[in-house]
Amino acid sequence: MTKNWVIAIDGYSSTGKSSISKVIAKRLGLIHMDTGALYRGITYYGLMHCLDNNDNLDLQQLILSLPRINLVFEKKDDELQLILNGNNIDKEIRQPIVSENVSQVAKLPEVRAFLLDTQRNIAKTGGVIMDGRDIGTIVLPNADYKFFLTASPDERAKRRHLELLGFGENISIEEVKKNLIDRDKIDSERDVAPLKQAEDAILIDNSDLTKEQTIELIISYIK
Repeated sequence: MTKNWVIAIDGYSSTGKSSISKVIAKRLGLIHMDTGALYRGITYYGLMHCLDNNDNLDLQQLILSLPRINLVFEKKDDELQLILNGNNIDKEIRQPIVSENVSQVAKLPEVRAFLLDTQRNIAKTGGVIMDGRDIGTIVLPNADYKFFLTASPDERAKRRHLELLGFGENISIEEVKKNLIDRDKIDSERDVAPLKQAEDAILIDNSDLTKEQTIELIISYIK
C-alpha cells in the first residue's frame, strides 16, 4: 500500500477535522498537519504583542510583526507540537480568546500568503494529511483525496463545549454556539480563500457519527 498520498480535509469548526486527521495519519503512516493551528498561533502572538490602546487586537500591527513570527511543528512522542518562537503553544491556542479572534486574522491576505508556502512545502514530498478550511481549494488543489466535514451547529457546539471544559475553561454552551456561528459566517464570506467545499471533495456529515465511524468512513474511500 502506498504511503505517498496527499489528503486534504476541510470543514467547519468542531467537526473533528484535526483529531480525525491525526488518527488517519497514524493508521496510514502519513504526516499530519493542522493548518488551523498555524492561524491560531499567529492570532495568539497578536494577542500577546499587538494590542491597541483598548486591548483589542491591532491587525495592522500584527501584519507588520509577521517577520518576527517563527512557527514550526516539532515531533514529540509521534505527535506534532506547534512551537512559536521556541515555545510550545499547543494549549494556549485553544483558549476562547484565540477562537474569538482567529477568523479575523485568517481572512487577512498577508497572513494567508505568509503561511501558504509553509503548508505547500510540507506537502511537496507527499505522505501527508492536512486539515483546514481551504486545503482542497487553495493550498493543495491537486490532493489525491479531498474530504469536507460538516455537522449541525448544535452538535458542533456540544463537542467544542466539552473540549473547553476539559481545558478548564468556564464558558456556556450558548456562548460556544454563538462563537461557532460567527466564525462560520466570517470564514465563509471572506474575500480571500473562503471556507467552501471543493468541487471534487467528498462531503461527510458526521452529526450522527462517532469519531471512529467518521474515521472508518474516510478510510473506506482511500484505496
